[in-house]
Amino acid sequence: MTETTYYKSRVVKYLMIFVGVSGCFSVLFGAWLAHAGQALPINVQSTLKTALQYQLFHTLALLVALVWAITNLSVRAPSKVLLAACIAFFVGILCFSGSIYIKTFFSFAFMAKLTPFGGISLAVAWLLLSIEGKNNL
Repeated sequence: MTETTYYKSRVVKYLMIFVGVSGCFSVLFGAWLAHAGQALPINVQSTLKTALQYQLFHTLALLVALVWAITNLSVRAPSKVLLAACIAFFVGILCFSGSIYIKTFFSFAFMAKLTPFGGISLAVAWLLLSIEGKNNL
């Protein structure tokens, strides 16, 4: 295994751990929001549901991209474009959903500045996946 392949496989491993934690959090937080979160004001519930929905959908997208990367590991190292897409999903989930959670629960208004960056990161991740698909045809 080359040094580059080793580095890429480590990145994939850590991102897969993130997928597990993010998926678990999505389920647990969704359950909390559906029950105990009903006491929150409607606008806060709506904001949190949006963050949760984006987190869950993009965690699943990251999982699919990582499975794609893992299937490449047996033949060759995953492409830089595919790994960049995975990292963009990771950053997007943290900056978009994470900033909404922190801003809402801890009233850190400055966290709202990260939300658009997270949204752009998620959009870039999807575009990178399309580029990877084009490169593999």
